Amino acid sequence: MAAAPQTSLSAAETDALRTIAGTMIPEDAALGMPGADDPAILDDIVRSIGRDLPPVREALAAIVAKAGNGFAGLERDTREALIAKWYPSGGAPAAALGRVILSAYYRDDRVLVALGHEARSPFPTGYVLEQGDWSLLDAVRDRPPFWRDDRIVPGEER
Repeated sequence: MAAAPQTSLSAAETDALRTIAGTMIPEDAALGMPGADDPAILDDIVRSIGRDLPPVREALAAIVAKAGNGFAGLERDTREALIAKWYPSGGAPAAALGRVILSAYYRDDRVLVALGHEARSPFPTGYVLEQGDWSLLDAVRDRPPFWRDDRIVPGEER
């Protein structure tokens, strides 16, 4: 009988994620910005991985393997260089890892306040957006469709 797939990160994977997240987004005390390895942010990252668990696991394993399983013991600059070198060729796992880290980081109230935003959700109050030049979209509106319209049955005209 096959073992059931894990639905969360192991302790070792969580430790690797902490180190990688903190390397990607380090703390900046001068600006009042926590690092992505902050316990509250890391907890949010782990809780929100969801459907991205397999590619995140793959990304963690790839980064740790590049360092010969001594990733956490490397100097911060070395870890940063290793991630920067791997990331462009990391494909979907790299995108998933970046997405879960950044999403949780920019949800943190301390980060929002440090960036000059209110620590609240955008709705129902909303945010006022400056009106832009809507004519910039005219070229897109005017071009003919370039996708298959599944509402049209072949051989029938509308």
